Amino acid sequence: MYARVVEDGMISTALQSALDAESNQAASGPLRTEDMTKRAAKPAERQLGSEPFYRPSRAGRRFVGGHLEPDAAKQLRLLAVEDDTTVQALLEEALDLLFAKKGRGSLKSWKKKATV
Repeated sequence: MYARVVEDGMISTALQSALDAESNQAASGPLRTEDMTKRAAKPAERQLGSEPFYRPSRAGRRFVGGHLEPDAAKQLRLLAVEDDTTVQALLEEALDLLFAKKGRGSLKSWKKKATV
């Protein structure tokens, strides 16, 4: 993976950092236990600012995910492109149909309750 990105003449900052860390670790030998403890205790540094990233569209929502076969994931993305929509919207539509089939209401009715 690293070789392909470098061959294309582009390398991301995160990838460059990972490569640098890998080469530094290889040069200095294996990490000692106290090094790992210090590293784990150090808070994560944010490059863009001190405020956490906020997405208003995710307010009041919870993440639900699943592992799909690569062909199924590709098919889902293709459907989203063909329908000029998002994977999120397709998943909401699929869940809405499943809940209706099982007699559990719909996402649309839950959205109305949440805004009232």
